[in-house]
Amino acid sequence: MDSPRSRYRNSIVGVLDAILLNSAEALDRARDAVVAALKADRLVYVGGSGHSHLIAEEAFYRAGGIAAAQAILDPDLMLHNGAVRSTMLEREEGRAEQVLSAFPVGPGDVVFVASNSGRNAYPIELALAASARGATTVAITSLAHARATTSRHRSGKLLYEVADIVIDNAGVYGDAALQIDGRSVRMGPTSTIAGAFIVNAVVAEAVATLAANGVAVDVYQSANMQTAEVEDMISRWQPRIRGL
Repeated sequence: MDSPRSRYRNSIVGVLDAILLNSAEALDRARDAVVAALKADRLVYVGGSGHSHLIAEEAFYRAGGIAAAQAILDPDLMLHNGAVRSTMLEREEGRAEQVLSAFPVGPGDVVFVASNSGRNAYPIELALAASARGATTVAITSLAHARATTSRHRSGKLLYEVADIVIDNAGVYGDAALQIDGRSVRMGPTSTIAGAFIVNAVVAEAVATLAANGVAVDVYQSANMQTAEVEDMISRWQPRIRGL
């Protein structure tokens, strides 16, 4: 019998393969939007709540990631200020507008919004607020989960219904993909791994596209490499990127 680790690995590989196969057009559109943003010296924003904050942090100040990436982080929606509290707060309407007001999002920018279910007010309103500012919005969400549930927002819409581009993270309803023998519960969530893959793959393809056309983009290398030289890059971007 396969071990849980082997079955979990197979689930993850299946998810990544499904993303490449079933979301190819959406990935292309997201890549092209990022290409346009970087070419125009605009920013790529990434936001989410709860565990989806991890996707925003993955894109931000990351070895192998672009300097023009801005994480939209709200400590009250992260787990360290109260995990259960963050779950309640992401359902509150009006919060996303307040959070986004601290960032100069505008036309030409790209805003990725990660939410596995896409049903809570915060990710829905984050996408709506970014769109109202003229940015291109990209949802990273589980269509299987979203289509099996209802919106908690007064509009009745889910995240995938309000974003310009929708990338399905290919996760199952409830996120946990691994059946545990002898138990009715499931384990092995896939949304974080899938979300990190999606953001990194889209941005890498955008940088490669620009490089093929002679446009160089600032890309961080690890600060822990002996040959790394990131101070100049940080100094260039600190006036524009919150949190550096």
